[in-house]
Order: sequence, then structure tokens, then C-alpha cells
Amino acid sequence: MKTDMRNRLWLMLLIVLLFCVPNLVSTPYFLHLMILALIWVVIAQGQNLIQGFTGYVSIASAGFMGVGAYASTLLSLRLGVSVWVAMFCAPFITALLAVFVGYPSLRVKGHYFAIVTLAYNLVIFIILNNFTSLTGGEGGITNVPRPEGFSLAGFHLSFDGREGYYYLVLVAAIFATLSSALILHSRVGQVLLSIRQNETLAQAVGVDTWHYKLFAFVMSAWLAGLAGALYAPFIGFLNPEPFGVDQSLNAILAVILGGSGTLSGPVVGAFLVVALPEYLRIADTLRLVVYGLLLIATTIFMPKGVVPMIVALFRNAQSLFKRKA
Repeated sequence: MKTDMRNRLWLMLLIVLLFCVPNLVSTPYFLHLMILALIWVVIAQGQNLIQGFTGYVSIASAGFMGVGAYASTLLSLRLGVSVWVAMFCAPFITALLAVFVGYPSLRVKGHYFAIVTLAYNLVIFIILNNFTSLTGGEGGITNVPRPEGFSLAGFHLSFDGREGYYYLVLVAAIFATLSSALILHSRVGQVLLSIRQNETLAQAVGVDTWHYKLFAFVMSAWLAGLAGALYAPFIGFLNPEPFGVDQSLNAILAVILGGSGTLSGPVVGAFLVVALPEYLRIADTLRLVVYGLLLIATTIFMPKGVVPMIVALFRNAQSLFKRKA
């Protein structure tokens, strides 16, 4: 009971600290990276639903992110829909696509499922590149509008600058994390974990595993679509490049680095995926080599991820202090 209260207290302190970041960070570029990292938290939490909780590796997160980004942008620019309405609709459009592609895809398992989702990401990327009359192709779409500001209790919040947009993506990241927590601690979450542990046994006791897998896949796509709807207005320019297979692999990497199947792991992993390449710019031409070596070393020496390792070290330290006491 005391541990739960302490964890909640630390969580509240962390949330308060995150809301104070715009006042603490004076360099605009660092705030830019924080916004990107929080958008990646949304993607990573979705990836964790299908990969960490269910045990199915999807290589389509970036493709679904692209669908959400283009759906939001085209609704607002071509149809004149409010940016808020477009951002709200984009995840559901992405989820609808995930239902159609997930229906046949989840009939296969293991590496076959990963290959099928990889193919979906490639198809989405090719369509975004070649359907130039709609997407603009490699030339992209410029002047992607940001959502309108609003006033609340006498305080006006504008999303034209980085500070206001930071709060928007922070709320989205908290929403994605809380949604994952609610799913994990529900009956659905327990079924997803049982599928990850032993799908055959779950089927043997009467669990309709296919429907639960479809739910995890669609929710993962929904969160990726939300991330895309947040990404496009922030950057202001949209082309297919950020939605290739390499970005889907980064989403998988964020979950593995942070800790697959944990709630805080995708958060840590998302920040690492964004921060490490930027920090290693000092290595100049060797940046990608050093980045790759760090990732290899992390997966070898911390196979469960950063968060489980830190938790294990903390527990070992606690038990050591108790013995001395």
C-alpha cells in the first residue's frame, strides 16, 4: 500500500515537472525535441499494445502515422474542416483502415505477421509517394495549419508557438499512457498478456484470441494516427519521408529499449530514440555507427530494456539497505 502511494506521488511530481518544462527550457531547439519525443511516446505506447502486451511485432506504425497525418491535413486543407475536428477524425480513419488490413493479417502468427505488416507499411509509403494529385508526392504539402487557440478561465492558450503546442502533445502523451494502463489492468489486458505467454493455451480455455488481437492492433493504429495528426501541424510541412519502414523500426526499438510490456518503458524508449541521434551529432560522420553500436550493446546487456534494469537495481539496493539495517 505504501509502495503504491509512493509510486503515485512520484508520478504526480513527474507530471507537474513536465508541465513546467516550457518555463525551465530556454533553448527553443530543446523544446522542439521534447515535443517530438512526446509525439513518439504516443506511437510507442500504441506499439507496446500489440508488441509488448500481445507479443505480435507490427512493422506498420509509421505507415499508420502517415495515414493519420495525411487524413488530418487533407481534411483541413481540402475540405475546409476545422483543424480540431480533423485531428479528432484522423485516428478513427486510421483505425478503420487497421480493421480492414488486420482482419486477414492476424490469421498468421510470428514472423509471418511481421512480414505482412512490413508490406502494409511499404504499400502506404508507395501510395503517399505516387498519389501526387492528393498527397503532393515527394514535394509534399506546405502550410499545414495548426489548431486554433482557445481561452479557458481567462487564460488564452495559443498553439502557434512551441510552448502551447508542447502542452497539447503532453496531454496526448499522458492520454496514451493512461489508456494503455487502463487496458493493461482490465480483463482485456489480462487476455492480451495470456496471448503473449501462450496463445494456444488461451484458445484451449475458450478465449477468442483473434478478436483481442484485432483490438490491440486497431488501438495501436489509432494511437499512431493520433501521433500523425499531432506531427503534421507541428512541422507545418508534410511529405512521405517520415513514414517509411525505418521509422516503424524505430517504434519497435523504442519499446525494446525502454522495456517491452511495461507502461513506463515506451516513454523512456521514445525519449532515447529522439535524443540519442541528436546527442551523437558531435560524432559527425560516425554518428550512425556509434548509434548502432550503442543499440547493439543495449540489447545485449539490457535485453529486458532500461526500465526493468533500473527497477531491478533499485530493488537490489533496497534489499541491501534492509539487510544492513
